Amino acid sequence: MTLSQRFDARMKALMPAPLPPRIGVAVSGGGDSMALMHLAAHWAGAAGLHAEVASVDHGLRAAAAEEAAMVAWAARGLGLLHETLRWRGSEAQGNLQDAARRARYGLLAAWAARRRLDTVLLGHTRDDNVECLVLGLARGAGLDGLSGMRPAFRRDGARFLRPLLEESRADLRDWLTGRGIDWVEDPSNEDPRFARVRVRQALELLAPLGVTPEALARSVENLRSTREGLDALLRAFIRDHCRIAAGDVLVAPDAFASLPDDLARRFLNAALRWVSGAEYTPRAGKLANVLSDDGALRAGLTLHGCILRTGGHGLRISREPEAAARAAPVAPGARWDGRWMVSGPFEPGMEVRCLGPHGILQRPDWREARLPRVTCLSGPAVWSGERLVAAPLIEPDCAFAAEVATGFADSL
Repeated sequence: MTLSQRFDARMKALMPAPLPPRIGVAVSGGGDSMALMHLAAHWAGAAGLHAEVASVDHGLRAAAAEEAAMVAWAARGLGLLHETLRWRGSEAQGNLQDAARRARYGLLAAWAARRRLDTVLLGHTRDDNVECLVLGLARGAGLDGLSGMRPAFRRDGARFLRPLLEESRADLRDWLTGRGIDWVEDPSNEDPRFARVRVRQALELLAPLGVTPEALARSVENLRSTREGLDALLRAFIRDHCRIAAGDVLVAPDAFASLPDDLARRFLNAALRWVSGAEYTPRAGKLANVLSDDGALRAGLTLHGCILRTGGHGLRISREPEAAARAAPVAPGARWDGRWMVSGPFEPGMEVRCLGPHGILQRPDWREARLPRVTCLSGPAVWSGERLVAAPLIEPDCAFAAEVATGFADSL
């Protein structure tokens, strides 16, 4: 099959049915994303979908603005709307690459919500997956860290797809060259200060041993298949033995103890990430301590911004009130604490933040909700200054509604 045919087949496999009317494409101007834009424009046109393009200017390189302008010009040539999303990267603290990645996803997700785009396409390739595998080996990663990027996932309330994960960077550039399509090369791709660049250099030395990108890509695919099989087992466990109550995960009595150690670890990782709204899972050592100490679970313990406790009801995983109180307030329509969406008759000056002790004092009948106090304290509430407007989790017939943006099983 040609590249276009493979792309069409991959999109058919990844996209939901029926097809959404509007999609977005993230394009930096590099070869991978430029190929993605042209392939996606052709696919969307044939499918009768509306497509738009966004470029992220991280504010770190002077040339980034020119590159975004080049993408805008190319997008117009394809009949696509383009928008440049800007981040003040020069003001970021700590790990700059990690901060830039988080900002990039946040900007793209907000753009998708504002433009009513159901899905955003990303241009990651087989080479990116191979580099992830090598970097994962360097840090002693387990299955999740070695099985490559997920072809489809949700983040910050948006759905992202990676339809080029089975294509090589070289093949995409050959395809562009054959069609006279230009792209730009980010100079950081040749800077040995970055780990990914050093990985590419190391792979050249390993090629005579047969350790080639193609061979490593097959390993990634095999590991990915194993990961997907384990995820399917976890979804079945969640369906049969778990329920969600006010954002807490409840596991039926004795069900968690019946899980093999590896599945128990994967389940806790997934539950803690979902309840906390965090991007990452807890450190392996801390999780191992939980799994080996039944007494601590019975007494109740705090991990990863969550409270875990077992009892006659089984295992309950709740958000830790102190951690929820640290979540920044958000305006109407934004996601709070990494997962909650609140809807209702907002008025100017209102915001969403943690109910907390101050809020629960303003709702003395909170016990009628029949929820644990920690669940009520850490839940979302609508505030106008210091006045509590609504606490959707504990108020019957509340004009506001609160729900977790992504279901637990869907977050795997």
